[in-house]
Amino acid sequence: MMKNDIKVLFVASECTPIAKVGGLGDVIGSLPKALNKLGLDVRIVLPKYGIIDEKKYPSQLVASGIKVNGEKINVYQAFLPQSKVVLYLLENKRYFGENDVYFERTAFVGSFKEIGRFLFFSKAILEIFPVIHWSPQIIHCHDWHTAILPALIKIKKLKIKNLLTIHNLANQARWDQKEILDFLGLKGNEIESLKVRDKNNDFNIFQQGILTADILNTVSPAYGKEILTKEYGAGLNKELKARKDSLYGVLNGIDVDFFNPETDPNIKVNYSLKNFERKKENKINLQEIVDFPKNKNTPLIGFVNRLTPQKGVDLIIDVIPELVKMGIQLIILGVGLAEYEKKLGELGKKYPKNISCQIKFAPILAQRIYAGCDIFLMPSKFEPCGLGQMIALRYGTIPIVRKTGGLADTVKNKINGFVFEKYKSEALLGVLKEALKCYQKQKNWNEIVKRAMSGDFSWQKSALEYLKLYNKLVKTLKNY
Repeated sequence: MMKNDIKVLFVASECTPIAKVGGLGDVIGSLPKALNKLGLDVRIVLPKYGIIDEKKYPSQLVASGIKVNGEKINVYQAFLPQSKVVLYLLENKRYFGENDVYFERTAFVGSFKEIGRFLFFSKAILEIFPVIHWSPQIIHCHDWHTAILPALIKIKKLKIKNLLTIHNLANQARWDQKEILDFLGLKGNEIESLKVRDKNNDFNIFQQGILTADILNTVSPAYGKEILTKEYGAGLNKELKARKDSLYGVLNGIDVDFFNPETDPNIKVNYSLKNFERKKENKINLQEIVDFPKNKNTPLIGFVNRLTPQKGVDLIIDVIPELVKMGIQLIILGVGLAEYEKKLGELGKKYPKNISCQIKFAPILAQRIYAGCDIFLMPSKFEPCGLGQMIALRYGTIPIVRKTGGLADTVKNKINGFVFEKYKSEALLGVLKEALKCYQKQKNWNEIVKRAMSGDFSWQKSALEYLKLYNKLVKTLKNY
């Protein structure tokens, strides 16, 4: 391990496997491990949600009775599983004890109750350093949930630098300015950014983070460029353009130890690049699980994602009748909008031999889909990075993606996957037909599988890029 004196605190709403909802959790559960291997003192802080399995993830009480907003918090300490990364859990029954990580099935903010949860979390973070006897040089914030922290750090004039990572710009926390400022105990004139309102005249927490963070980054180079445009900027493209000199694109990685077909305990048969033909056995097993007719030659397509407009679910729904005519099998796993869940459920009942809709959160089934399918769908309207396509590549399951964000950075047409550009069901169907035509030519398909499985999507390269950003911040910290 390299030696490094930099102390970084990751602050986020979720962390795999402690409390996972989506890709954000995977990043928080993986990147600190890679940074730790570079010798950084990286720690994580997370709300102690009521859903956390304390038997599976035990923690030790290290401080109690810390006052925040008239409430008291307790601090627990644990380690990120299979690592030496310290994890702090902040306990408060009122704000963190009920519900899941998020209040909405789509994971998009929908109420002040949820905004209050993460404003309280953000305020609490700045009160724990004296009692844990450790203070970071850099606080690494993630998405809107902790985007108020850069402003709070500046108001308190703390000698702590900060980095805000934008995972999904579309998910913003907008609300009445008075309600938010009153909750924070602020007048609204402490720093200039607090006077700013978004285009709807709302106080926008993500906007505050973009205006006040020392450095910003997105989770892929392409998304970093896209969000400077009106189409992808989600109403904040002007603020981002103004900060483009402090905006960097760093491609996410995946935990290649966890997502490893050679050792994955959740799949029927382990395999590698050397014997990927064994993947067919996982296909037969997956067909059994979802009650499809067993046939190793039938093209089997998978989709594992939230059922939201962002993920291209409407395109998939549109093309299902045509896919059924073509004789394919499609497995969809995820939860989200009620209208999508209902429509997909109806299609599953209508075409039980071809369409299986698993409307649930099922991590083990997800692994089996990655290992057992031939093709993996990610027809996203926008995709900041996307982890699903990288996991699929690791398992030799060929991704079909739209050319946007991290999908464009990681999947190359007819090299390791198939790519379409226009967000239209006709475009998706066209590239699906192209992929299925290639699938019929086993030699050509196997070459694509080999290239897919040969890719390096580990966190090592990304961790070095983050280290560069941390070094920039530490240099400015020394000039305080």
